[in-house]
Amino acid sequence: MATDISSLQDMYINSCKRHEVLPNTAVLSAFFMSEFKKSCHELCSLEIVLDELKDIDFPPLIDVCAAIEGSEIEAVDIRNDSLSPVDGEYALSLMRAFDQKLRVVDLQDSSFGKDSLRELSRRGLTCQVLNLRCSHFRKLNMAGEFRRIRTLNLDFSASLCSFREDCFACMPNLISLSMCGTRVSNLWTTVAALSKLDALVELRFQKWLCCNDTGSSSATSGGKLDDQPDSSSPQNFTDFGSLSIDTDEYSDFQSGTEQALRNMFSINQHINMMEDSSDDSELDFSSHRQIFDFTELFSDVSPGSNRHGNLQDEVPFGALRTEMEDSIIGSSSKRHSTDVALKYISQYPSSICFEKHYREYMIASLPQLKVLDNLPVRRIDKERAGVTFAQCFEYLPYKRRCKQSVVDILHKREIKESRSLPRKSHEPSYYNGNSQYFYTRSLCSAKVGSSAWPSVHSLSVSGCDLGNGSRGFRPRQFEYHPSISSLMVCGTLDGEVVVINHENEKIVSYVPSLGSMNSVLGLCWLNKYPSKLIAGSDNGSLKLFDIEGMVPPVMGTHGHAKTVTFDDFDQLTSVHVNSSDELFLASGYSKNVALYDINYGRRIQVFTDMHKEHINVVKFSNHSPSIFATSSFDHDVKLWDLRQNPIRPCYTSSSSKGNVMACFSPDDRYLLVSAVDNEVRQLLAVDGRLHLNFDIASTGSPHNYTRSYYMNGRDYIISGSCDERVVRVCCAQTGRRFRDIALEGKGLGTSMYVQSLRGDPFRDFNMSILAAHMRPSSKYEIVKVNLLAACDHTRESSSSSHSSNSMGG
Repeated sequence: MATDISSLQDMYINSCKRHEVLPNTAVLSAFFMSEFKKSCHELCSLEIVLDELKDIDFPPLIDVCAAIEGSEIEAVDIRNDSLSPVDGEYALSLMRAFDQKLRVVDLQDSSFGKDSLRELSRRGLTCQVLNLRCSHFRKLNMAGEFRRIRTLNLDFSASLCSFREDCFACMPNLISLSMCGTRVSNLWTTVAALSKLDALVELRFQKWLCCNDTGSSSATSGGKLDDQPDSSSPQNFTDFGSLSIDTDEYSDFQSGTEQALRNMFSINQHINMMEDSSDDSELDFSSHRQIFDFTELFSDVSPGSNRHGNLQDEVPFGALRTEMEDSIIGSSSKRHSTDVALKYISQYPSSICFEKHYREYMIASLPQLKVLDNLPVRRIDKERAGVTFAQCFEYLPYKRRCKQSVVDILHKREIKESRSLPRKSHEPSYYNGNSQYFYTRSLCSAKVGSSAWPSVHSLSVSGCDLGNGSRGFRPRQFEYHPSISSLMVCGTLDGEVVVINHENEKIVSYVPSLGSMNSVLGLCWLNKYPSKLIAGSDNGSLKLFDIEGMVPPVMGTHGHAKTVTFDDFDQLTSVHVNSSDELFLASGYSKNVALYDINYGRRIQVFTDMHKEHINVVKFSNHSPSIFATSSFDHDVKLWDLRQNPIRPCYTSSSSKGNVMACFSPDDRYLLVSAVDNEVRQLLAVDGRLHLNFDIASTGSPHNYTRSYYMNGRDYIISGSCDERVVRVCCAQTGRRFRDIALEGKGLGTSMYVQSLRGDPFRDFNMSILAAHMRPSSKYEIVKVNLLAACDHTRESSSSSHSSNSMGG
């Protein structure tokens, strides 16, 4: 026979006597309320409020928990309402003592300690609903036992930015997940983590509220949708009533407000990111400014409201009514068949909501979803998402349609099996089954598609003893060697030139500044003489170094590179050598370009007024020794021919913003142009016609300097900007987005940003990124990325370098 509640109360009082403490009145009141619910034929639940317990109250209560398992109490709910500290060890012991009767755990995570939170995620809980709003998770890793959990709420966890690959594998029954107000932004890793949740049908990264003309929320009502989801929605999920939502109008509204909302969020995010943290774990308890007024948010939930159902049962937070949103609402009102003027408000969006085609990507990638961001997923939404995904995203490299086994591909190659992709004249050559690279690209596709978390690690060139003790370097520019796959040259902010074996991370040669060079902004290897390179610094110094015969630096020695000094080019930002190794060009903060003769070590000519503003980058073509391109902040890219004594360009192509750089594809067929704030275009090199616009979303920042380069020959492009921590990989033939690589630091204040980047010329789907950071105390790093290898979770990338600027490529 089940133990009655009055008996449980007597047990609790006796336990208090044994522990020599007075019974807690809040606990006694909780038992009384349980008995009252039973008498009213309601669910007999026991609610424990942690804020009302002192440390001495926990042991007597824990003693009673075993008896509750066989009692009349059907469920136990535990919550804390304030941000006051709670003894995490006692709280966890109490939660686990209730075992299978534990139903809801509703916590303000900020009141928990780091060790308690880590223990919770490591060992798990038996609750059905877990609310961890304002949590300090930086990288979510829920590895414990959470098999009973059906609802998880991580709203307003401002530190949360990424997931471990298997962080949701322990939650097979999770139905509802909410992560509003987080810094999660990577579509690919997010979907890869969420795809482990087979039962997930409701997901929320923001709250789309549908309001009527009076401004009241009308997200729910009693009718049915004109176009229902594919199957019945779970009980208690949002019912959007009889409102007829025109999908074209909704899409127009969403795209029209995306940038305004992004700007609002980025301001708050920037404030957050400026703070520092020394925490190197997956939890971030650093003190930082929150972007939400939590007191105002939670005041919308009355103490007597139902806090224990699915996410949609919670009382919606009050509308965030700013002047910007009022203008958005006013401009987006639409008249529908029901004569109701609908207004949409996005509340507390996570960073991922501002990614281009976010909703379509989520719907296409997670077909089991029924509700996304409070909006139902209808058949027409799924059809539209499928079309958008096919047009804008590349599921696997080289247009492979399904993931293949590496073993199967190797077997087919060995037996010379006929290739499965037929030749189609209208498709690029690398899509054709008869391509000589077919099997190589198939292997790449199989490896890249195996994980959304590529191998990312910092290139370590510190620890070299140069006579002054072990020291590190602060890279400002780098270049792969064009013919020796293991070598890379790095120019530093201190004017040094360092040749590195980036495979074993050893320094091969070191040329000190010797007071003649400041920040090295221009580097270029010669093509036919593998030991020679040109280096230029921002003070105008230009030198040719021959590192042949130099020994690796040892204590007290630097080695002596053969050096040729050229006439200075003031405020230099870029140098480039032509294909015959006879000439090189220099540009900088001027409208002029200087031409130098390498063999004679002198400047031949200065071409004046080639642009209306300064020329940031100059590039020779890869095969013609006389053809070169200039990119300028006057919005123009121009192609020139030395044989015509360049007075006028062969052609001019204009961007809508200032051009940061341009580079030729390896075969010189295309010219890749990158302008401020993610304006990336591919031109036909022969005449400057637009071949492809990569349509990357802008941030609105005039200082978001964008740089793009080719990878895998001319098959893919990689693009990064100095105000963002993400590198985008796009197909150079279709423009489809293949993958984003987010750079992660070791705390809330240590996010990394893209200063420059290069594709590895010898290894497909490999690149290196010069990472920068706003904190001047941060060290400087070159980060190597291998998309063909999965991330090693035991080796984390650390924080990186310095504030970004526009100089050079």
